[in-house]
Amino acid sequence: MRIDHIIYAAPDLEAAVADLGTRLGVHAAGGGQHPGQGTHNKLLALGPETYLEIVAPDPDQPEPAGPRPYGVDGVTRGGLVGWALGCDDIADALGKARADGFDPGDVIEGHRSAPTGTLLRWHLTRNALTAGVIPFLISWGDTPHPAASAPAGLVLESLHVEHPDPASVTGPLHALGARVEVRPAPKPALVVRVQGPSGSTELR
Repeated sequence: MRIDHIIYAAPDLEAAVADLGTRLGVHAAGGGQHPGQGTHNKLLALGPETYLEIVAPDPDQPEPAGPRPYGVDGVTRGGLVGWALGCDDIADALGKARADGFDPGDVIEGHRSAPTGTLLRWHLTRNALTAGVIPFLISWGDTPHPAASAPAGLVLESLHVEHPDPASVTGPLHALGARVEVRPAPKPALVVRVQGPSGSTELR
């Protein structure tokens, strides 16, 4: 299992960057706009090939034709909404997941405009659009991994899932190769612990 990134959604990007900067001791930067999706983001590295993506509605884009990804439209406060597993061959990883009983959806293309104007492209499975405690698959291909240029200083210590019916999510998680603990809880949640200048901090 290679955790590629963890998604933190908020109603306002700069407010979330400031809040997390205070809590974690490192301020997010970089990122850019997702053209046509009505969102923008900034990033924090959590390791060489792992990062925290802070995403929010982009006021500089027109309303998108469909819902914004990750349930961003309904977000009223900052919190974790999804995560991705990195893979070198996404078609192969998708085939294995389907063979093991879980279909994360077809492979689609994602893209983002960096502040420099460069357009970055990647491939991911369609369940990324709704996100949640079940991860999606992502492959960056020839695109440089975003963690390499994101602000450093943080390390991902742990990740676990909470759910009122753990058995219902264990199968999909295992099919995707996500060997994480699932703890009983009143509602679904993704919970991580991050180590940084401010010490060890829990995000959920």
